Amino acid sequence: MFHKLIYLLFKLKLIQPSANSINYWMDCEDTNKLEYALAHGNYKTRKLAAEALEQIAKPCSIPALLKCINDKVQNVSIACLNALERISPNDELIKTVVNKRFKWVNDIREKRAKFEANKDVKHTIYRWRRTSKESFDRVKEQLKKPIR
Repeated sequence: MFHKLIYLLFKLKLIQPSANSINYWMDCEDTNKLEYALAHGNYKTRKLAAEALEQIAKPCSIPALLKCINDKVQNVSIACLNALERISPNDELIKTVVNKRFKWVNDIREKRAKFEANKDVKHTIYRWRRTSKESFDRVKEQLKKPIR
C-alpha cells in the first residue's frame, strides 16, 4: 500500500521515489513503474531504475532503455547501456549501439582527463625577432623625418 502511494505521488510530481521503493518495484518485477521512473525521474531515480531493469532483464523494457541511452547525464546512459547489454547480448543492433556509445563515452573521458592534466601547465610563448617587424619600424622612422 505504501509503495502504491509513493508511485501515485511520483506521478503527480510531488516526490521522487527512494531507493527502497525502486528495490521493491524490482522485487515485484513491476516494469511499468520502473519504465515510468526511467522516463520521468530525476537523474538519481533514472539511474536506479535503469539498474533495476537490468536486474529484472525482461525484453519488454528494451524500448524504454533505448530511449534513455542519449540521456544528458552520463551515468544514466551508461546504466541503460549496461542494462541493454545484459538483456539481449546476442542482438546485433544493440551490440552496435552499445559499442558506439561506449566509444563516445571513452572519448569524452579521455578529453576530460587530458584537459585536467594540462589545466595547470603554463605555456610560454617566445617572440622571435621578425624581419617584417624590423622593416615596419624602419619605415615608420623614415616617415617621421621631414621630406627634403
